[in-house]
Amino acid sequence: MSEVAEQLIAVIKERSYRRGKFKLASGAESEFYFNLKPTMMSPKGAYLSAKALLEKIREVDGIDYVGGLEMGAVPVIASLAALSFEDGKPVNTFFVRKQPKDHGTQDLVEGLAIGESLSGKHVIIIDDVATTGGSIVKAAEAARKAGAIVDYALVILDREEGGTENLAAAGMKLLSALKKSDFL
Repeated sequence: MSEVAEQLIAVIKERSYRRGKFKLASGAESEFYFNLKPTMMSPKGAYLSAKALLEKIREVDGIDYVGGLEMGAVPVIASLAALSFEDGKPVNTFFVRKQPKDHGTQDLVEGLAIGESLSGKHVIIIDDVATTGGSIVKAAEAARKAGAIVDYALVILDREEGGTENLAAAGMKLLSALKKSDFL
């Protein structure tokens, strides 16, 4: 395990990991809960989350953009974009709204400049946590509708509860910086 991953686990344990009885976004109940927003919103957690994801992104050739569904992906993709620029290897990012705004451009895919398009671009869909992968599939569908080629999903934490299989069925390979088993 990398030093970045070890440090990130420590921050998640301090800020984002809880034991108890919790209802997940998937509707399932769990004894483990990972709310990674407190991690992603802390200076050290934001840095480590972005760094861990960048390490995984660099392992995949030919990626043009990374993006994900609001709200889970937005904090980390913003940090990731800044860190990638500082590293001298910028990664383009976007996010997908859960539903279009009722004003302005009413775009579902946000963050692209005028004339910029995902058409024909290789994209990794990012989320903070994967349980079943439902949020990732929703973001991938929007990116594909915009013309993107989506073969990969990437999360900070894979809860190891069906996301890999569900995303494979949707044509994506799930990559993760960490797994639930890293916390047990």
